[in-house]
Amino acid sequence: MDKAWEGVIRMPLEGRTMKPRDKGITMLIDKGMGLRRLQDLIRFAGDYIDVIKLTFGTSAFYDKDLIKIKNEAITSCNIDVMPGGTFLEVAVWQRVLDKYLHRAKELGFSTIEVSDGTIEIDRQTRREAIKKSLDMGFKVITEVGKKDPKEALPISLTHQLIKEDLENGAFKVIIEAREAGKGVGIFDMEGKVREEEIDNIIAGVEETDSLIWEAPMKNQQQALILRLGINVNLGNIPLDDVLALEALRQGVRGDTLKEAYLEKKEWKE
Repeated sequence: MDKAWEGVIRMPLEGRTMKPRDKGITMLIDKGMGLRRLQDLIRFAGDYIDVIKLTFGTSAFYDKDLIKIKNEAITSCNIDVMPGGTFLEVAVWQRVLDKYLHRAKELGFSTIEVSDGTIEIDRQTRREAIKKSLDMGFKVITEVGKKDPKEALPISLTHQLIKEDLENGAFKVIIEAREAGKGVGIFDMEGKVREEEIDNIIAGVEETDSLIWEAPMKNQQQALILRLGINVNLGNIPLDDVLALEALRQGVRGDTLKEAYLEKKEWKE
């Protein structure tokens, strides 16, 4: 389908990947979006959404039939949908992982998030959770990092977990920053990017396209795009920010347009 300004305006930052994407992924955080809003969101911005996460344990409060309808609406538009990793942690803690995965399949989820951001999960259990999810036909996205900054992982362990998860079949690995994006991971208490933390993480990762950076705030998205390129994978994006983020990625928002303009002041065909 033609876009509104196609043939008139070319995107200042070129090279944006198209769906289905292996990089440049946008993962939304959904805390209870209704069906009408979902329909509007997909209609207006579906081309720029790759994953919708029904965050933490919010999916527990849907009626079974309703969540099936919602998940079908999402996956039928080539968008993955997954329950949050915190909910899987509850399933592991309560020793009902197999039942959890079967119910996730029954409810129409396409992807499983495996994390240990709150509780302790040993490496073997983590591997088994990934394998069982893959064996049931799910795509797997894992997450590294703790939600409590006092429990921050040593960088060496972060690197080991990323490497192991990818070797065990994970599609991508999320870098934890929580819903707020403040005081955790690569962000300080004000939500500003700590460049040295990005340096530390990518120094031990062979392929940065394997990472999804949680970045709920505009300044964080901008910093990561300018640092890692327009096809950086970004997660925990608020529902209302999909097109605003895409404008940042493609250089039609002031902050990234300026970078494109300074690089090539005279536009040439």
